[in-house]
Amino acid sequence: MQVEDLILVSVDDHVVEPPDLFEDRLSKRAAEKAPYIETLDGGRDIWMFEGHALPNVGLNAVAGRVPEEYGLDALAFSQMRPGCYDIHERIRDMNVNGMLGSLNFPSIAGFTGQLFYTCDDKEIALELLRAYNDWHVEDWCGTYPGRMIPLSIPPLWDVELMAAEVRRMAEKGCHAVTFSENPEKLGFPSWHSDHWDPFLRACEEVSTVICVHIGSSSETVITAMDAPIDTMITLQPMNIVKCAADLVWSPVFRKFPKLKIALSEGGIGWVPYFLERIDYVYQHHHVWTNQDFGDKLPSQVFNENILTCFIDDAAGMEVRHHLNPKHIHWECDYPHSDSTWPTSPEQAMKYLDGLPEDDINRITHLNAMENFSYDPFSHIPREQCTVGALRAQATDVDTTPVSHGLGKFQDEGIVTAMTLAERIGRK
Repeated sequence: MQVEDLILVSVDDHVVEPPDLFEDRLSKRAAEKAPYIETLDGGRDIWMFEGHALPNVGLNAVAGRVPEEYGLDALAFSQMRPGCYDIHERIRDMNVNGMLGSLNFPSIAGFTGQLFYTCDDKEIALELLRAYNDWHVEDWCGTYPGRMIPLSIPPLWDVELMAAEVRRMAEKGCHAVTFSENPEKLGFPSWHSDHWDPFLRACEEVSTVICVHIGSSSETVITAMDAPIDTMITLQPMNIVKCAADLVWSPVFRKFPKLKIALSEGGIGWVPYFLERIDYVYQHHHVWTNQDFGDKLPSQVFNENILTCFIDDAAGMEVRHHLNPKHIHWECDYPHSDSTWPTSPEQAMKYLDGLPEDDINRITHLNAMENFSYDPFSHIPREQCTVGALRAQATDVDTTPVSHGLGKFQDEGIVTAMTLAERIGRK
């Protein structure tokens, strides 16, 4: 298969919410409480909510910038590539990258929608959250049918409301919801409790994938206070192994055997040894730890219920036969610093080249279509969905890296995601 013949669907990208996110979607009472953009002296844009500044308006939105200016903080919309927050420009950036489909995680709302949990008035919080979800499905995803995989956020403070929102969004065609890799770190019950059962049951019943993104516990991997940031960046994807272990040994999949949970941006190269280890532990220890998987091994449960996702993983491709071939998914991670945009097809072909065509198609798009209830070909003829066809529509898109003359790590006086998590923990 040639690069131009690939069909690429990413199950992990990110949206930077535009300033008009809540426009015409709220009651007067909710509109007065809604997050809003404030421009500071010097042109810096920040989201304000309930008297607090939120994490940077473009957290890690570095697509299109020179690598020397990569960091965590685009400080204004003018410092971001418009594709970060403008759906029309996002489609153009997808086209120039030869990418057909994209699932987008939230930015200001937090990976688990925990922003709205900080709102004292939970009626207002629910209205804001539903307005966010409606904007995401109707405006961000609905403007270009067949190009986006919708992803909802849950009202964490009430598990019955979570279940209801999953069902409401499924009726709108959204079969993915973002959640925390470790809810206990956010001050909630763990995967090992029965607290989340109504939410999990709803997801299973309407075939909604629960997407747990790395970092969604608001816990950063820090080995030593003086360790370079490279240490954290290296360990961050593999850190999701803790979530994988929690899920396998929890009762979640034994109670909800058809439930699917995606380890978003977690990579796959580490998975074979993890599967070997959990089976070894089960066979050697289950008689005294009281684990019972019936006629299955823990590795079988993982491969039946866990969706794996990777950006760049040549080692993972070599050991993919240890994983469920129908559960492996490709990611782009636009507009973050780990992203392969705008040369994703070329980067992917480095490790896809030589694989059987059926495997390539599963990894690049068919698995995403099946597992996320996504059917782009009902909107766009298949021959128009290839890398070559999409790039032919974007010959005028400039991908030359630009410099804003800025340094790295400029954030001063604005709360971080960790600070936000601390606020949540005090609620």
